[in-house]
Amino acid sequence: MTLRLALTPGEPAGIGPDLLIQSVQSGHQHELVAYADADMLHRRARLLGLPLRLREPGNAPQPLAAGELAVVPVALATAETPGQLAPANAQYVLDCLDSAIGACRARDCAAMVTGPVQKSVINAAGIAFSGHTEYLAAKTNTARVVMMLASAELRVALATTHLPLKDVAAAITSDLLTEVIDIVCRELAERFGLPEPRLLICGLNPHAGESGHLGREEIDVIEPVIGRMRQRGHRLVGPLAADTAFTQHHLERADAVLAMYHDQGLPVLKYQGFGRAANITLGLPIVRTSVDHGTALDLAASGRADAGSLQTALQVAAQMAAATAAAPPRANPL
Repeated sequence: MTLRLALTPGEPAGIGPDLLIQSVQSGHQHELVAYADADMLHRRARLLGLPLRLREPGNAPQPLAAGELAVVPVALATAETPGQLAPANAQYVLDCLDSAIGACRARDCAAMVTGPVQKSVINAAGIAFSGHTEYLAAKTNTARVVMMLASAELRVALATTHLPLKDVAAAITSDLLTEVIDIVCRELAERFGLPEPRLLICGLNPHAGESGHLGREEIDVIEPVIGRMRQRGHRLVGPLAADTAFTQHHLERADAVLAMYHDQGLPVLKYQGFGRAANITLGLPIVRTSVDHGTALDLAASGRADAGSLQTALQVAAQMAAATAAAPPRANPL
């Protein structure tokens, strides 16, 4: 089945445009539609020395020929210079996202795949922006979303995302964990075809609190939530000490790991699969994946950017979209 997937290249001064162009050099089984400035894509292709032919999306999704990319034009405010950030183009980055979100919500596209953005330049332009995940949640009126990174060997979801470490403990509440576990288990079933997913749950503190001697969050919050969720039928293991949760003994029977905060789980996954992993937003009404890296301004237009993560994100998006289409209707949405 050929799907139509929306792509946003992200920061125009970074490697996002390079990755899109590199990824279609051998064609693609799905119709990839870039929501981007067409002239910018042509300029980048010339700098890379790669062929690129842009066309409009077809009436029905059509595979891409080698060097071909479908495009829905979104105009830059000012011409980009690879490697040099321009706050004037911050709104353009968000306009691309908005167009792709709209296409997915209208079911013109089966999923969206996002290139890396530079949060600092968006904020420098006077636009409050903490990340793709939070932006997508706000734009789709989704109360709770979950960030998950996935490689071929490992999936790691996060209870909290872009918070200062000093704020994490207070954010780990019963309501938060209940919602996050529900979302992760539901999405693993509906979007990954895992009807009874097994989830490993990390503790917050070293040694999962050491029976309360190193913190009581496990006793007061995490363990009670796990107990209640097990009674609802979820297959949960934990809370586990994070320094041993990622050992083969635990992972060999797990479908995903839930870490309590960003740098508890993601360093492990990125060490294991950096450049081969996809960033996934769970809980949205649409399928969204992304690359696992940043804008790499120093590599823009150099030809040295590695498109491996984008290729993984495209593959995962297509698999999630297909599984979602095949899943039975949701009985009790959150």
